[in-house]
Amino acid sequence: MNERVLVAEDEEILRRNLCDFLRRQGYDVTGAADGQEALEKLLEDDYAVLLTDIRMPRMDGIALLRRVGAERPETQVLVTTAYATVDTAIEALRLGAFDYLLKPITFEDLLQKLKNLSAYRAMQGEVHRLRRDVQRRLGFEGIIGESEQTKAVFDLIDKVAPTQSTVLITGESGTGKELVARALWSRSSLAEKEFLAVNMAAIPSQMMEAQLFGHEKGAFTGADRSREGNLRSVRGGTVFLDEIGELPVQMQIKLLRALESGEIQPVGAARPVNVSFRLIAATNQHLEQAVEEGSFRQDLYFRLNVFRIAIAPLRERPDDIPALVAHLIERHARSVGIKASGISNEAMRLLLAYHWPGNVRELSNVIERATILAGGGVIEQNDLPVELQEAKEQPIELKRAVEQFEARHIAWVLNVAGGSREQAAKLLGIDPATLYRRLQKYDIR
Repeated sequence: MNERVLVAEDEEILRRNLCDFLRRQGYDVTGAADGQEALEKLLEDDYAVLLTDIRMPRMDGIALLRRVGAERPETQVLVTTAYATVDTAIEALRLGAFDYLLKPITFEDLLQKLKNLSAYRAMQGEVHRLRRDVQRRLGFEGIIGESEQTKAVFDLIDKVAPTQSTVLITGESGTGKELVARALWSRSSLAEKEFLAVNMAAIPSQMMEAQLFGHEKGAFTGADRSREGNLRSVRGGTVFLDEIGELPVQMQIKLLRALESGEIQPVGAARPVNVSFRLIAATNQHLEQAVEEGSFRQDLYFRLNVFRIAIAPLRERPDDIPALVAHLIERHARSVGIKASGISNEAMRLLLAYHWPGNVRELSNVIERATILAGGGVIEQNDLPVELQEAKEQPIELKRAVEQFEARHIAWVLNVAGGSREQAAKLLGIDPATLYRRLQKYDIR
């Protein structure tokens, strides 16, 4: 067994008897003569269980329980008292005690309480394990998938989420970039603070600076009062800038300064103000090309690209489609108030055959429509749009098969070349310009 138990009891004989009994039962036991000594031992070592009296010198059991809850929350507590009242028991349980025993203590009762506690701890561990398994199988924060590409995204989220690093999420429209951003936020130390999503493409260019960086009253026509701006309003939270490629060049300088120095200058302000935020950016554009064309600053690109998460288009991860379809059928059926009954094999084959230019967003729309048409029955192929039914033979088309092979081969060679385009072009026997076009076509980075 070897569970570590700390016994806090000021009556020496009782303390010695409890320790001796528990050692005979296989527990690793340490005794403490009062609450203060018990707290010192708890802070020095890890204990699975604290068995503490209520009435003790220097620090009583209730005060000790409060400290344990604040500083050793993983330690489970059993309280004992000869002065038990309902109020005492309720107070102890309210502060986090697992259970309590009345004096005089019987060894049988103590042993049963400890067995109950062990069972409870085992159940907690199993619940945590199952929750992790479910998250891994069904995705993070609504990200559904079982393909190797999606599992790789999950792993990257796990690695970078606890840090404060800037993250750049890339992928086609409809692939779920905001879901990845929210997963990064919810698994970070900033999860208790605000998450603010800002779609740069939806903000008029003349209003973008004031919305991001704030403005003073009277700074421009219509500025009837001062506003903090998105970067300042989160107060140490997370800002998600979707479609970062839409940010005008003159504002890219201001964003870079905010990231580098933690300062922004609101429109019309005499001096800069401090800001604190974590930035997650996303784009469906090729920022490398935008840098080469001069529409995106290279220094900002490097600052954003500290940690990149690339989301593959749905056509490149068909293994995700069955899990996505099951999830979407259930979600849409629930939203329209009908029973979810699944999908036929023929209809699923059509979904797997389609190339999904609109990615997961398009799939969701198709499933919503099909769920309504099926009316609570199984979704059949006739419930799907005509364009999907016409694409039935697409997966075995020679051109598409050749393109899929070419994309995989180029990505492998680029990896062998250590990311060097020039070296990869030599290995492939093509000129660098041709390789660049292929990298753009297949969205290979």
